[in-house]
Amino acid sequence: MPRSTEIRPKSLNSRTRRTVLKAGGTLLLSVFTPLPSYAAQIVAVRVWPADDYTRVTLENDTDLKVSHFLVKDPERLVVDIEGIDLNSTLKELVAKIQPNDPYIKQVRVGQNRPHVVRLVFDLKESVNPQVFTLAPAGNYKYRLIFDLYPTEPVDPIAALIKKGDWFKELPEGKQPPAVADAFPDTKPDDNTAAKSADKSNDKPADKLADKSGDSLPDSVIAKADPKTGKNGKPSQLTRMITIALDPGHGGEDPGAIGSGGSYEKHVVLSIAKRLKAKIEEQPNMRVMLTRDADFFVPLGVRVQKARKVQADLFVSIHADAFVRSTANGSSVFALSEKGASSTAARWLANKENSADLIGGVNIKSHDKQLASVLLDLSTTAQINDSLRVGATVLNEIGGINRLHKGEVEQAGFAVLKAPDIPSILIETAFISNPDEEKRLNDDAYQDRMATAITSGIRKYFAKNPPLSKNRMT
Repeated sequence: MPRSTEIRPKSLNSRTRRTVLKAGGTLLLSVFTPLPSYAAQIVAVRVWPADDYTRVTLENDTDLKVSHFLVKDPERLVVDIEGIDLNSTLKELVAKIQPNDPYIKQVRVGQNRPHVVRLVFDLKESVNPQVFTLAPAGNYKYRLIFDLYPTEPVDPIAALIKKGDWFKELPEGKQPPAVADAFPDTKPDDNTAAKSADKSNDKPADKLADKSGDSLPDSVIAKADPKTGKNGKPSQLTRMITIALDPGHGGEDPGAIGSGGSYEKHVVLSIAKRLKAKIEEQPNMRVMLTRDADFFVPLGVRVQKARKVQADLFVSIHADAFVRSTANGSSVFALSEKGASSTAARWLANKENSADLIGGVNIKSHDKQLASVLLDLSTTAQINDSLRVGATVLNEIGGINRLHKGEVEQAGFAVLKAPDIPSILIETAFISNPDEEKRLNDDAYQDRMATAITSGIRKYFAKNPPLSKNRMT
C-alpha cells in the first residue's frame, strides 16, 4: 500500500505535464500560424459627374492599396484594388454611371484574383486620372478617390462662350452702355477718376494681367462708346463687368446640414443661380459660376477660376451653421490680414477653410504656385475694396433679413485671397436655425436675397467703376 500510494501521484503528475505541454503547443501554434487575412469592406460608392471632371468615390473601413493604368483604342482606365472582395455595395457602382457623364461611358467590376478587385472604366475620351486616398474626415471613413480630368483642361472663358454666357445679345448696331449710364438711379462720386488713379498705383494692370493666365483675343477686348473724341479715340470707357459667383461646398462636401435635412450645398447653389440670372439682366454685367452643379471645387481652384476670367468681383455664397441653433441673421465677410474681427468670425473661417479636407483634395498634385498666391499676395487695396462692396451689399441684405452683425466682419477665409479681385463671403442665413432653414428653402426668400445682393453690387459699381484693364474684357 505505501508503494502504491507513492506511484499514483507520479502518474497524476505525468498526465498534468502532458496536459501543460499540449496547451503550450497549442498556444505556440496560435502565435506562429498566420491568421486569415481581413478583407476591407466598401461601405459606400458615389459618382460626381461635371464638365470640369468626374469624381468617383469608394468609401471603406480601412486604407487601401491601389494601382491603375490607362489602355488605348478604346480609351479605358483599369484600377486594381488590393485587400477587398467584391460585395453588393461595390457592384452598385455600375448603376451609378449616368448616360450624361462627360467622361465615363460605363464601368465593369469583378474579382480579379483573391482579395483583389478590378474596375475597368470605359471612357468617352482620353483623361488625366488622379487616384488618391483620403484619411477619415468629418462623417467620412477612409476614401479612395478617382478624379478623371480631361487631357485638355476646361478653360473658364471657353466654357462660358460655349454656353452663351460670355457675350450678350444686343440689338444690331447698339453698343453696351457706359458704366455710369448703366445705373440711372445712382451716380459716381465726383472724384471717381482720382480714386481710380490712386488704385491703379496699388494694382498695376500689366502686372495683374501676367498673373491671370493667357491674354484674351482682341475680339473680346472692351467695346468703346460710339461717341469718340479726337483721333477717333473713345471718350468714355465702356466694358463688361465680370462677376465670379461661388456657391460654397458641393459634391463630397455637403457643407452644413440643417435639422430638417437641408444641405447647405444645395441651398447656396439655388441662390447663386437666381443671383446669376438677376445680375445678367443688367446691361453691362456677366457672371461666371465656380460650380453650376453638385460637384466639389477646391478652395484654391475657385479663386483660380475667378482670376482666369479676370473677374471684377468675387462673391462666395454660404448658409451659416453654429453650435447653438438659436443663432440667426445674415452676415458679410471680407479678408483680414491681421486676424479675425471676432471669435465667431474666426470659428467660421476655420470651418469654411476645412472644406478641402472634407471635399477631398489630392495634396500631391496641389499647385504650389497657386498656394503661394493665396498665402502671400493679398493686398491692402483688395481688402479695402472688399470692405466697401461688402458694406453696400450688407446694407441691402438688411432690408430682407435680420443682420447677425451690423458691419462687415473679417477673417482669414482662404477663398477670399485673390490678390487682385475684391472678394466677399455672404452668409445668407443660419441653416442650423430651424426657422431660417425653412426660409432658406423658400423660393420667395431666395429670390429676395438674390435681388438684394444684386442691388448692392449695382450700387457699388455705380460709385466705384472698375478700372480699365490691360487686354481684358
